[in-house]
Amino acid sequence: MTLVRERRHHHALRLSLPPPIPAPDFRHRSQVGPTSPDFESLADLEKLTVLGHGNGGTVYKVRHRKSASVYALKVLRFDEDATVIRHQAACEAEILKRVDSPFIVKCLAVFETIGGELCFLMEHMERGSLHDALCLREILQEDIISGVAERVLRGLHYLHGLQIVHGDIKPSNLLIDGNGDVKIADFGVSKIVVGTCNAGDTCMGTCAYMSPERIDPERWDGDNADGFAGDVWSLGVVVLECFVGHYPLIGIGEKPDWAALMCAICFGERFEMPETASPELRSFARRCLERDWRKRGTVVELLDHPFISNRKCGDLIRTVE
Repeated sequence: MTLVRERRHHHALRLSLPPPIPAPDFRHRSQVGPTSPDFESLADLEKLTVLGHGNGGTVYKVRHRKSASVYALKVLRFDEDATVIRHQAACEAEILKRVDSPFIVKCLAVFETIGGELCFLMEHMERGSLHDALCLREILQEDIISGVAERVLRGLHYLHGLQIVHGDIKPSNLLIDGNGDVKIADFGVSKIVVGTCNAGDTCMGTCAYMSPERIDPERWDGDNADGFAGDVWSLGVVVLECFVGHYPLIGIGEKPDWAALMCAICFGERFEMPETASPELRSFARRCLERDWRKRGTVVELLDHPFISNRKCGDLIRTVE
């Protein structure tokens, strides 16, 4: 597997939960939904393991001591000079409070401690990420890829309807629950296009999955792009990666540095689609990976694409063990 993909799930379990904080030490706590669990302090949660690291935070698998329910707890800690990161975290919290969709990993509560940590209590996705599935299987069957793409498109359709650009669609941000269903996670670099909270140019995302207009806005008129088309590009990269088993835009063994990625994404010839792929998959990927964002397929168009609409009903990632 290419080194471009992050392997944040492979770190040793070195970190512990923040020390127990009594209820009066909560500076602010927001219930996100009526099903939010009832607890008064972090002492009510028992740390089980570290699930991963990323975007300035650590995600823990935790268990509610009273109910024995299992959740994921994302903890963001800030240095004194981390103004930009704090702003991004505030945007992430605002976004998580707004979204409620079966295609988005559910956030149950957001709260800030007196020590300045921002914590997100999330549903636990038992089967890890699409990145993990690819590490196990390397490639996925087309019907499974189609199911993954459909769920991501439906999640993006919901987000874009709220004027939210995810900005970092990639295998490690697509999580799989116990039923094998894929959901979009990690809004650490997302932004609200219309509203008071805009992460702006500081929210970069992962360069390997960035669209041409984000990497080279001058060449591709990225300053006028709304960001929604960038999420579609990223999905196209993910679809090809699921089919070929490695990062698809550069050759196997080629060093995935910034120069190679920029040339492949912004300046290369039209991408060659795998000959073994079906015409539907190749067509779908081409619509996603159109370099001119004005000509790129939209989420609504792609939901009606034969690669999605002709898929036989069946399991998604339930076959990946």
